[in-house]
Amino acid sequence: MMFSVTEMQTFELFSVPHISVLLMFVVISFWLVYFRHFLKRYQPVLKWTLFWMLVLSELSWHTWLVATGTWEVGDLPLQLCSLSTFIAIYVFLKPNRKAFYLLFFIGFLPPILSMVTPEIAYQFPHFRFLKYFLHHAAIAWSVLYFIVYEGYRVPKRAVWTGFLMVNILALPIFFLNILLDTNFFYLANPTESKTILSFFGEGVIYYINLEIAALVVFFLTYLPMGELVKRERVKG
Repeated sequence: MMFSVTEMQTFELFSVPHISVLLMFVVISFWLVYFRHFLKRYQPVLKWTLFWMLVLSELSWHTWLVATGTWEVGDLPLQLCSLSTFIAIYVFLKPNRKAFYLLFFIGFLPPILSMVTPEIAYQFPHFRFLKYFLHHAAIAWSVLYFIVYEGYRVPKRAVWTGFLMVNILALPIFFLNILLDTNFFYLANPTESKTILSFFGEGVIYYINLEIAALVVFFLTYLPMGELVKRERVKG
């Protein structure tokens, strides 16, 4: 039943299961930061647990789609969450600070916002529900891991370079959406279910709001990082 295509499509925004997973995400995030000195001894365990959570989330998702005969071209791993997943996997395997700059901006706050207003129809304990929240949580936790346990920092100028990079990536995706009739990066239209993007309007206004929202998200994401860098400079 938890792997059914047609059953358990009763997801309700801010229902008990939804609020519960959000609270669990907050608690575990706090635990990773507050108990970092104790958990430092288990850093390899944390690293490879997060790594395999990302890999298995992506693989299990496509395996389920193929097994149920529901895979479509629109399921190609070209959404922001998949891009964040691949960048995080790459950084886990081959440390790269410039790659982390982009991951920091698209792999922390956006997955959290996606968990708050998820594009999902299936309710707990369906596979899609579990995979969706575990996957998005793992992306955000990976960003936390790199900052807290491996000392990654992001310069302020990366706000603009990251924003530029996302726009460069979005350009071919925009034309690919037209060619394949898909909605990667949600550039063709907002999500089908009720999410933050549903309030962005239509046509040109939709794209203007997307750009504004991206900049706001980038700056909001950088605020705690900027404060962290400033404090570390004061301490020398």
